[in-house]
This record gives sequence, structure tokens and C-alpha cells, in this order.
Amino acid sequence: MALSWGSLVSHKVSRSLCLALCATGIAACGGVKIKPEPVIPKALIEPLPADVGVVIPGDMRNYTHSETRWGTDWTVSLGSGHTRLVKDIFKAIFRNAYEFSDLAAARAAKGLKALFEPRIEQYSFATARETGGRYYAVTVRYRINMYTPAGELADSFTLTGYGNALAKGMSSGKPLIQASIGAMRDAAAKFLVQFPQQPAAKRLAQNEPVAVEPKSTAGATADAADIEEVPVEEQASAPAAEAATPKE
Repeated sequence: MALSWGSLVSHKVSRSLCLALCATGIAACGGVKIKPEPVIPKALIEPLPADVGVVIPGDMRNYTHSETRWGTDWTVSLGSGHTRLVKDIFKAIFRNAYEFSDLAAARAAKGLKALFEPRIEQYSFATARETGGRYYAVTVRYRINMYTPAGELADSFTLTGYGNALAKGMSSGKPLIQASIGAMRDAAAKFLVQFPQQPAAKRLAQNEPVAVEPKSTAGATADAADIEEVPVEEQASAPAAEAATPKE
């Protein structure tokens, strides 16, 4: 079937527009897929003189948040970025931080004074559409379980990272990447600064193993919130991201 010159031009324009939208990650051409990879500056802190184990379970290494909003499929791959972030954090805080894939392997190691198991509890975000085209905002909530060298739960810390980034016109997932990295770095900074002030850190500062404190003998400290959760916002008018249930 013959096409007129006008039809050919219209077809080429439509195809170019679709390709352009795909290149910027617009949902009409396959959704938004991002993979935040934060790099934290070298922490200017004195490492605690203790050797610890860090358990990074499979669900943390492969954590992906997926949801559909406003007809857009959003996929945020958080596993690899958080794996590196966790390694950097614990290497900065302790003299030696050895990585393990599960708690059983960590318990079998010799000479460790504590075992840590970080987990992502929730990832949520607000898009430019939901903020009037002004910015993207991200909230990431974490739980870090701390065990004795024998594998008994000694304490459980929760903290929340906040980040936002200005939206720039018909942007791709770049503002969401920046906001996610901001939230991850915010949480890292809070833990680096505030964990050394925790009671368990006093024992580790003496190279003594952590122990189950009386408050934990009745069970897991599921409601622990020892790391400050006040949001750190890059712009005063930016509210925290709306809550959303993460899907893995």
C-alpha cells in the first residue's frame, strides 16, 4: 500500500519520538529501570579495634523493588549497590569486617566479636508527577541485626535514609537514581556517626565480644530504633517520600 509523503514524515516523527522516549526511560516504551550504585567518601573516623562478621543474605544481594504507578512500570534494583555500600560501611567502622553469606558460616568463624546482618525493610518513592514536577523523593528503611559470636540476637537497629533530586523536564530515571543514592548515603552517614555511640560499641571499642543484654532476653528487639531517623533533606520544601510496600 502506497504511503503519502506526509504519512512517511509522520511515521518517521512518531518513530523518532518513541525512540527518544525509550532512551529516557519513559513507561510508554518499557517502563523505568534503574540500578543505584552509591559511592561513599572515605569516613574520617577511627575504626573500632575489633574483628566482626557481616552477613549479606541472598535476598539483600538481589533486592529489587517493583511496582506500577500511573501506568508506569518501575523497577529499582538495589541489591548490588547495597552490597557494596554495606562492605564499605563496616570496613570503615571496624578494624576487620569479614563477609559471610549466611549466619551459620559466620558463627563457625573464629575470633569475631560480633556478627551483623543488614536488611532493607522498605523502599518508597515519590515521582515528579506526585510532587508537581519539582523533584523525586526516596525513603529507604533498614534494619541491622547484631548477634553475639555464637549467633544469639544481641540487638536490632533501625534507621531510615532520605534523599531527593530535582526533576528536569521529561527526564529519565536519573533523578530517581540520584534520590535513591542520596537516601542510601544518608543512612550510611547516620550509622557511621551514631553506631559508635551505642552501648555495644563500647564493648567493641575494648575488643570485647557483644553480649545479650537484659532487655533482649525476652526476645528479639523488634521495635528497636536506636539510630536517629530524622530526615536530612536537601531542600527545605521537600517532604519525605510516600510509604509503599516493597515487592521483591
